[in-house]
Amino acid sequence: MAKSKERHFEDEVFDSLVDDGGWNAGLADDIEFATGIAPAELLTFIGQTQIEEWNKLLVQMGNDPDRAQIEFRKRVAAEIDKRGTVDVLRHGVKGWGLKFDLCYFKPAHGLTPLLVERYAANRVTVTRQQRYHAKHTKTLDLCLWVNGLAVATVELKNELTNQTVEDAKTQYRTDRDPNDPFLAMRAVVHFAVDPYLAFMTTRLAGAATEFLPFNRGHNGHAGNPPATGGKHATAYLWEEVWQRDSFLDLLGRFIHTEIDDSGKATGKVIFPRYHQWDCVLRLEADARAHGPGRRYLAQHSAGSGKSNSIAWLAHRLSKLHDDHDKAVFDKVVVITDRRVLDDQLSATIAQFESVAGVVVRVEDKEGAKSTKLAGALAGEQARIVVCTLQTFSFVLDKIEGIGRRNYAVIVDEAHSSQTGEAARDLKAALGAGSEEARLEIAEKEEAGEPVTAEDKLNEAVAARAHQENLSFFAFTATPKPRTVELFGTAAAGADLKVPFHTYSMRQAIEEGFILDVLRHYTPFGVYWRVKQAGLGDPEVDKGKASAQIAKAISLHPHNLAQRAKIVVDHFRGHVAQQIGGKAKAMVVTASRLHAVRYKQAIDRYLADAHITDVKALVAFSGKVIDPDDPSTAYTEAGMNGFPESQTGGRFKGDPSPPYDPTGFQVMIVAEKFQTGFDAPLLHTMYVDKKLEGVNAVQTLARLNRTHPGKTDTFVLDFRNDPETIAEGFKPFYDTTIVEPVDGNVLYGFAGAIESAGVFSVADVDHYWSAFSLVAPDQRKGNGALYSALAGAVERFKTELDDDDQERFRSDLDAFIRAYSFLSQIVTWTDNDLEKLYVWAKSLQSNLPKRPNDGSLDLGTEVELTHLRIEKSAEVDASLAGTPADDEPLSALPGAGGVSPDPQTERLSAIIDRLNERHALNLTITDALLFEQFKGDWLADPELAAQAKANTLDNFLIVFAKKFLSTVLSRMDANADIFKAINDDKGFADDLKASYGRDVYLALRTDDD
Repeated sequence: MAKSKERHFEDEVFDSLVDDGGWNAGLADDIEFATGIAPAELLTFIGQTQIEEWNKLLVQMGNDPDRAQIEFRKRVAAEIDKRGTVDVLRHGVKGWGLKFDLCYFKPAHGLTPLLVERYAANRVTVTRQQRYHAKHTKTLDLCLWVNGLAVATVELKNELTNQTVEDAKTQYRTDRDPNDPFLAMRAVVHFAVDPYLAFMTTRLAGAATEFLPFNRGHNGHAGNPPATGGKHATAYLWEEVWQRDSFLDLLGRFIHTEIDDSGKATGKVIFPRYHQWDCVLRLEADARAHGPGRRYLAQHSAGSGKSNSIAWLAHRLSKLHDDHDKAVFDKVVVITDRRVLDDQLSATIAQFESVAGVVVRVEDKEGAKSTKLAGALAGEQARIVVCTLQTFSFVLDKIEGIGRRNYAVIVDEAHSSQTGEAARDLKAALGAGSEEARLEIAEKEEAGEPVTAEDKLNEAVAARAHQENLSFFAFTATPKPRTVELFGTAAAGADLKVPFHTYSMRQAIEEGFILDVLRHYTPFGVYWRVKQAGLGDPEVDKGKASAQIAKAISLHPHNLAQRAKIVVDHFRGHVAQQIGGKAKAMVVTASRLHAVRYKQAIDRYLADAHITDVKALVAFSGKVIDPDDPSTAYTEAGMNGFPESQTGGRFKGDPSPPYDPTGFQVMIVAEKFQTGFDAPLLHTMYVDKKLEGVNAVQTLARLNRTHPGKTDTFVLDFRNDPETIAEGFKPFYDTTIVEPVDGNVLYGFAGAIESAGVFSVADVDHYWSAFSLVAPDQRKGNGALYSALAGAVERFKTELDDDDQERFRSDLDAFIRAYSFLSQIVTWTDNDLEKLYVWAKSLQSNLPKRPNDGSLDLGTEVELTHLRIEKSAEVDASLAGTPADDEPLSALPGAGGVSPDPQTERLSAIIDRLNERHALNLTITDALLFEQFKGDWLADPELAAQAKANTLDNFLIVFAKKFLSTVLSRMDANADIFKAINDDKGFADDLKASYGRDVYLALRTDDD
C-alpha cells in the first residue's frame, strides 16, 4: 500500500508534465549507459532539424549509419565531459568540419519565423523510474531530457508513506554515487520534492551534499502557501518551473557557472533560487506589458544573490520585445559602486552571449570616462552599460540625441542618494523630457535666437521630473522610506507604497541562506570617572561638552589598550578555532582616528604579549592626522604595508591573486567595508561605534554570509544595547512599507520660508536670471550671484531676531530636502518651485554662520581617573519569534522648527553628572593613577639598574620603598587612594607585587 501511495504522487507529477506541461512521455529504456545519452531522441532531433549536416557526416563515415551514430554520440559525450551539458546545449558541438546544434532556444521576438520553427522542434521528454547505470538497477523517480541529453533528476516522497523531502535528500546523499558520470556530468540539477517542500542541488557530494530551498515562501516565512484547489503546495514546481518553455528558458538564460570576485569561473553551476527566478520574470513581464516609464523596487535580503539577479535582469531587459516584436529598451544602464558586480556582470552575461562588446563598463578612474560613457550610450553595439551614478555628472556636455531612446536603469543597493542631484544628472543625460528641452535650446542657438533664463529653467525642471522613457529597477536589502516612496508600488487596497518584490530577511534566515546575526549578542559595560584638571570652572555648552568628554574617553590610550586586549584575547579564546580555524573578525570604529589608534593599540598588545598567531590590518580612506602626533600622516597603505587595493583581498584570503587565508585575522574599519563587502569567513564583529537603523543593519549584515562549517556569528558591542539594535532591524526584517506623500506639501514648505520676509519673488527671479546664464563650473565665486543674494542675507541679519533666524534656517533646510526628494515623485512640474529651490540652496550656503558653531575645545580641563570595561550577559536579540512590523514609515523629511538655544552649565557640574552615570560600581582598583606612577617608575634610572642586577624577589624589596614614596608624594591629590593603601595591607601588598613584577619585567625586556 505504501509503494502504491508513493506511485500515486509520481503519477500525478508525470501526468501533469505530459498533459499540461508540454513534455513528451519518454522511454526509460532509451539510454546508452556508456554515454548517458538517449540515442533515439538525440538522433531524431538531429534528423528533423539538421539533415543536411547529418548527410555530410554520413558520407565521411562511409555511408555507415551505425558508425555515424556511434561516433556522433561519442563526440557529444566527450564535449559534455569537457564543457558541461548546459554549454553543449547552448553552443552545440563541432567535429569533422561540421557544426551541430543541440538545442534551439526561444527567440526574443517573432521577426524570424525560422527561429520560431526551430524552437518548436526541440524534443523534451520526461521518463520515470529511470535506470542510469549498467552495473546496478537503481532508478530515479523522474528524469527530464532535452533532445536526448539529461538535464534534471527528481526524487519524490509522499508523507502518506511516512517519508518526506528529508528522505529524498538522504537518498541523494547516501544512495546516489556522486562520482557516477550520469549524476555528476549529465544531469544539471537534482530536485528533492514532497507535497509540501522542494529543494535542489547542482552538485552531489555524498553526505556533504548541500541542498538549497526552492520554495515560494509564505507570508514572509520559509515554506510554501497551503495547498488549495485540490493541488499540492509544491504544484508550482511542475506547473510553472518545469513547464516546457520555462525550463528551456532556465537552461538558456539563467543557469550559468559561478564567477568569483576576480571575475573568474569557479566551476560551480548556479541554478537560480525561486525568489530570484520569480522576481526577474515578474519584472520582465511587467516591463513588457507596460513599456518604459515605470519604477520597481526589489527588497531582497543581504546574501540573497542580488548580483546574479541583476545580471539576469540586465541581460533579459537588453533583449526584451513587446507583443508587437518591438524592442522595449534601447539600452540597459546598471548603476553600481561595486567593482565585483562589474566583473560578475560581464563574465555572467558572456555565458549567454556570443557577441563581444555587449557589456561596457565605465570606471571612475578612467580619465576619459565621460567620453566612453557617451559613446557607449550613443553607439549600437553596447546593450548594457555599467557605471556609477556620479559618472553622469561628467557626461552632460558630450551627449546628443540619446534622450530620445528608451532606457532601463538598474540601481544596485538603491538608497536615498538616488533622489538628489546625481539622480537629476542621470535623468538629464537620458531623459526624453530633458532631451526635448535641450533640443529646443539647440534650435534657438542655431537660429541665432537668444537663449532665455526661462529656457534654462524648463531644461532643469524637465531633467528633475518623471521621464517617460526611463524605467528604474532598484535592488536593496534595506530600503529607506524615501527609497520605497520613490521606487515602490502602490499596495492593493491600501494607500501605501510597498516593494514590487520582496525576499525578506526573515525568510532568508529561516531558509538558511544567511545567518541570524542577532542570535549571539554580548554588550560590554564601559564605566569611567573623570575629574576636572584645569584651574578654572568655565561655563560651556552642555551637549558639546558631554560629547567631547565621551569622545576623549573613547580615544584615551588606557581605554583603547583595554579594548585591544579584550578583542585579541576574545578572538584567540573563542573565535580563532571557528570555521575550521579560518574565522575572521572585524572591529568597527567610530572614526578614522579611532581606527588608527585601534590599530596601534592592537599591534602594541600583540608585540608586548609576544602573540604571533593574530595579525591585524586597518581600512579607512584618505589621510589621518593624529592631533597628538601632527607630524605624521597615517594612511591605510602605510599602516598595512601594502597597497590599499589589496586590503579586502588579503583579509578574505582571496584565491586570485593567491593570498594566504590565514594571513590576517582581524580588520579594523572606519566606514570602509561596512557595506557591500562579502566575506563568508567573517564570524565575529567588535562594535565600538554608535549604530542606528539602516546603518546597524548594513554593518552587522557583513557577518551573515554562510560558509561550510560556519554555524553561527557573534557580536561584542562596546557602544550599543541589543534592544536598540533589534529595533533598528525591525523595519527591514519583513517588508518595508511607507505612507505615500502628497507632492502638494511642497507649497507648505515654500510658504514657510516665503513668509519670513527675508526675500521676495522678485529676488528669486533676479537670482535665477543671473544663475541660468552662468556655466556650472563658473558659479562658485561669481560676483553677479553674490550680489543677487546680498539683500536677502542682509535682511536675515538685521530684521530677524535669534529665534526667527533659527526658524528660517530650519524651514529653509526642510524645503531644500523635501524638494530634492519629492520633485522625483510628482508627475507635475512647477518652474516657480524649481527657481525657489535653486535660490534656497544658494542662500543657505551664504547665510552667516551660527554663533558658537565652532567646536568646543576643553584642552586639558578634563582628566580620566578611573576605567573598567566588563562583559554583560550574552543575549539572544533575534527577531525570529516576533510578528511582522506592518507599521508604515514616513518618507517625508521633517518639517522645520526652532532649534533650542544651547544650554550652558559649569564644567564641574557636567563632570559630576557624567560620573554619576558612567562610574557605577567603580572601585579603587579601577583607578588609572597607578598607570601614571608606572610611567615614572619605568623612567627611574635607579630602578632600572636594580632590575638589571637583581632577581625579582630582591628587586621587589627595593621597589616597595619606591612605591610608598611615590604614593606619598601625591597624597594630597589622591587622599582616597592613600587611605586605601594605608588601611588595607593586603590591598597594598597586592598592588606592590603586581606593579613591581610589571616594572621589573619591562625594565629587563628593555635591557634585552
